[in-house]
Amino acid sequence: MNIADFLSPDRIKVPLVATEKKAAIEELVRALTASAGMKNADAVLASVLEREATRTTGVGHGLAIPHSKCPGVKTLSIAIGKPSEPIDFQSIDGLPVFLIVLLVSPPEQTGAHIQALAKVSRLMTIEAFRGKLRNASTPQELYDTICKQEKLLDSSAAT
Repeated sequence: MNIADFLSPDRIKVPLVATEKKAAIEELVRALTASAGMKNADAVLASVLEREATRTTGVGHGLAIPHSKCPGVKTLSIAIGKPSEPIDFQSIDGLPVFLIVLLVSPPEQTGAHIQALAKVSRLMTIEAFRGKLRNASTPQELYDTICKQEKLLDSSAAT
């Protein structure tokens, strides 16, 4: 699974306007639902915020992955935001986040949902990749960085 297959530059906000957690999630839900043609942005937002209330999605390494499985969503969809200044996400490592990856999928696509969460987490363990993401200044540059890193992983897995 490649994250880039579920993402496009129009679903990437660089910089993200929001300066706090809830507003950042709202901004990404709006970007995602507008781009993906999802009909009920309010239901998607409520689903993501409900999941976030159960346990933080600030997973460390400057990354948050707010996510949910929401009825009415037809396929796994991803949006990414890079705030101008790191945002407090009550992360497990106590550090603010510089990258927020919103992931939404239909309830019946649990496998794809879990694979996407795992792939994002795996990518973010690569320090050089995190540095490139921090330096990305446009949605296209961030998207291209993800595509290049996934190709590197795919080619190293094939050997």
